[in-house]
Amino acid sequence: MSTAVGIAPTRVRTAPLVAGDSLLDRLPTSTGAISWVRRGNGLVGWGEAARLEVSGPDRFTRAAEWWRQVAAGWSVEDELGLPGCGPVAFGSFAFDDDGPTRSVLVVPEVLFGRRGDTTWLTTVGGRSATSVLHGIKSPRGLRYSGGTISVTAFRQAVEAAVSRIRSGALDKVVLAHDLVARADDDIDTRFVLRGLADRYPDCWTFAVDGLVGATPELLVRRSGDQVLSRVLAGTAARGADAADDQSLRAGLLRSAKDLEEHRYAVESVTSLLTPHCADLSVPTTPYVLELPNVCHLASDVTGRLRDGADALELAGALHPTAAVGGTPTGAAMRLRRDLEPMDRGRYAGPVGWVDAHGDGEWGIALRCAQLDGPSARLFAGCGIVADSDPDAEVLEAQTKFVPMRDALEGVGG
Repeated sequence: MSTAVGIAPTRVRTAPLVAGDSLLDRLPTSTGAISWVRRGNGLVGWGEAARLEVSGPDRFTRAAEWWRQVAAGWSVEDELGLPGCGPVAFGSFAFDDDGPTRSVLVVPEVLFGRRGDTTWLTTVGGRSATSVLHGIKSPRGLRYSGGTISVTAFRQAVEAAVSRIRSGALDKVVLAHDLVARADDDIDTRFVLRGLADRYPDCWTFAVDGLVGATPELLVRRSGDQVLSRVLAGTAARGADAADDQSLRAGLLRSAKDLEEHRYAVESVTSLLTPHCADLSVPTTPYVLELPNVCHLASDVTGRLRDGADALELAGALHPTAAVGGTPTGAAMRLRRDLEPMDRGRYAGPVGWVDAHGDGEWGIALRCAQLDGPSARLFAGCGIVADSDPDAEVLEAQTKFVPMRDALEGVGG
């Protein structure tokens, strides 16, 4: 099922700008804010020149077809020709094939971009980029309550999953639970985005249709015929000091449990990219990616595109990887549905952008929350393998809630 709005032929113009305010500072209002920013580079926008809502197991294919038709029907004047210039569609896709949540693609009317020393403005349909800047407010009266799955229920699910894995039914499953925050007034997306970008500059800070977060995991980047996927699996909390961190990094690189979890994720991405890419380069050992609150085992898988698939099609081909679903995929997804009785919505689904040339970047929607007026639904999950300890997984999930909780509360800002 799909619903499309605003696909009439129109004019798109991209022109260079003198670098000014940070990208996130250009967002005039919380309503409809769109973001994909890392270390000051990326894209932000607002307004809706076109929109598609789609659901079902073929949602990625239909979304890619819709985008090609829309982009082909527009008149484009692009003075730069860089990835992310011209018309760009931002998307956030439901995790499940058959859940109630609809996936969305949005083409903003106004889009600011920055890549290194180059800054640009894209407008669709002659829309003016001049807007009244509304003041940013921090959430008042913030309080938390349990979500669909309690901490106790999550621990029990992990325990049951470990038992199933040890019986030989599967190798890995990813389980998640949720947490609900509520404020006295509507939560300002820009406040949350700024907090995330300040605290987690090495993550991709995103906002699409109310789903807001900062993901460390790049599902896929396509730039011409170059393809990259950053795989993260295996996690440890940061230490109290530098010496502690060094010890934890060494431990993570020696951890049989974490290395096993990471291996499944890398093998998953490699097998899914193989039909689309030549000259795949797969690291034999991971490195440690350090974030302010956790460390991850990471591997960058690269290749050369050989079939012309655009960034959105590649994201659809990769989802769900073992990092967010499990191994083998079918058995893991069935077990997750049995043990995790909640709709993930667009949590852990692909989020990102694709331009009219097929270039783009798609992350996995992690460390995120779905904002809805004064409420926010936060998500956190963990990869479960045979050696997983239920109590340790509960603590890991709580650690993964921290980025969104800090951003909502303004901690460190």
